[in-house]
Amino acid sequence: YKRQQRVAAAAVRVRSKKKKDALVVGRAGGVYIPPHRMKRLREKIGKDKKSEQYQRLKWEELRKGVNGLVNKINIGNIKDLLPELFELNLVRGKGLFARSLMKAQGASPGFTHIYVALLAVVNTKMPEHGELVLKRVIHQFRRAYRRHDKIVLFALVKFLAHLVNQLVCHELLALQLLALLLESPTDESVEVAVTFLKECGQVLREIAPRGLDAVMKQFLAILHEGSIDKRVQYTIEDLVAVRRSGFKDYPAIHPELDIVEAEDQITHEIFLNDDNIDVEQHLDVFALDEDFEENEKRWALIRREILGGGDSDDDSDSSSDSDSSSDSDSDSDSEEDDGDEGSGLVPVSYTHLTLPTIYSV
Repeated sequence: YKRQQRVAAAAVRVRSKKKKDALVVGRAGGVYIPPHRMKRLREKIGKDKKSEQYQRLKWEELRKGVNGLVNKINIGNIKDLLPELFELNLVRGKGLFARSLMKAQGASPGFTHIYVALLAVVNTKMPEHGELVLKRVIHQFRRAYRRHDKIVLFALVKFLAHLVNQLVCHELLALQLLALLLESPTDESVEVAVTFLKECGQVLREIAPRGLDAVMKQFLAILHEGSIDKRVQYTIEDLVAVRRSGFKDYPAIHPELDIVEAEDQITHEIFLNDDNIDVEQHLDVFALDEDFEENEKRWALIRREILGGGDSDDDSDSSSDSDSSSDSDSDSDSEEDDGDEGSGLVPVSYTHLTLPTIYSV
């Protein structure tokens, strides 16, 4: 009993020390810091932008800002919150934004269409953010598929379906996913496939009609074999009825979330069988930036360009040369991806859906 008391007392001391250290260096995590204490903390840290304490404090503010905006976004306020989101340093918070978006979607799959609409807007301005989220969703889908985690799979296929609807990812990814789920059909895999096709069927009907026809033939073959549970057979019959109605009960994009023109959207060609998917987990944690001030100035120029308020500023003109590398990279990516998007909108012919290379996931 005395030993348990000593262990408990030691644990309390460790927690109190960690909390105290967190307040000192500005990484309080979920700990609430009163305004007066935050003011003293700022005064103690000072304005040395190269110091680790100052950068940690800014990192914490950025994390809270991103999480706060993502968590309170809805259909009614998405257009109002977008300028606030672009006020935050999304270049530095690239990993934070992807992590916050995926965490919010996993907790509330019913609001997936709202989160993906937000990502679609960010993707038009900063395509590397859309690419990172897509890579992470594919990575998590592979892991959930290997573990047969049905609950996680349902959430992830909804995410992928709306990424297809918003043209953030290529429609071939949707056909690959359906081919994977229906290769060796089980009750769970067929249910997941039906859910996925209902969510993105309207888009596939427009841009990949032959691919959709091939998938529906696979569903009908599974239904006629009768090897799956009766309940799952009813879901296939319901899918057939939904397809006959043109997926009118499952619109691809909510009218109030249709805020990105198709020609402006950047479509990423990342597929299930890609081996070089880097989820860049290091972007989720704090790292000391030796060029913090310089990078903040570069972000100010990018933000001004995105929000459309600094074309006539002399400062932006004079410093555009030094920042042309970061701006030109994003512009070149946009031009290349625009070309890919154009090819993705043309109805294509899929002679078969058997893609053996993807089944290693």
